[in-house]
Amino acid sequence: MLNLGILISGRGSNMESILKSIKKKKIPINPAVIISNKSDAKGLGIAKKLGVAVEVIESKGFKGSRTEYDKKIIKVLTKYKVTPKNGLVCLAGFMRIVSPEFVKKYRNRIINIHPALLPAFPGLNSQKQALDYGAKVSGCSVHFVDAGMDTGPVIIQAVVKVDEKDTEKTLSKKILKEEHRIYPEAVSLFARKKIKVSGRRTKIS
Repeated sequence: MLNLGILISGRGSNMESILKSIKKKKIPINPAVIISNKSDAKGLGIAKKLGVAVEVIESKGFKGSRTEYDKKIIKVLTKYKVTPKNGLVCLAGFMRIVSPEFVKKYRNRIINIHPALLPAFPGLNSQKQALDYGAKVSGCSVHFVDAGMDTGPVIIQAVVKVDEKDTEKTLSKKILKEEHRIYPEAVSLFARKKIKVSGRRTKIS
């Protein structure tokens, strides 16, 4: 069985949705470890309650490079047997850009969720970007992580309608509901070896 490592920075609501799906036997994967770059992340307490090991690698005040920081993450992932051969890494509100070295080592084994229909509105404040642009629909995308900013191959997406009365807060809430649905689904597809990557495209079998 594959081993799962999840990286968080805050509450980790997507982490929680994944862990609860695993607990319900909907995903054939072992939740090996939750890693946070912040010691006060609320998600750590949620993970503990769900019986998953937690580790903190504090990034505040870290003097080294992004690569040196990620080496610490890789060391912890390896400790819990989340390896490039037998592991999956999920970013769930992890507020750091991972290094190219990390991406290369775990090629097509790091996935992330983004609150927009990629390639539209990458980066931060995607919901505000969608509203400012006057988009009629928005949504969320689960994608593989590559060396770019939200540029990796898309695995699965969900669409939500943007209403005229929507604010950044209400749109975010609608999108988050879909995030909690499709992220566990994407993890399940990966765990069941249903995803094939060819260049920029993914094929779901």
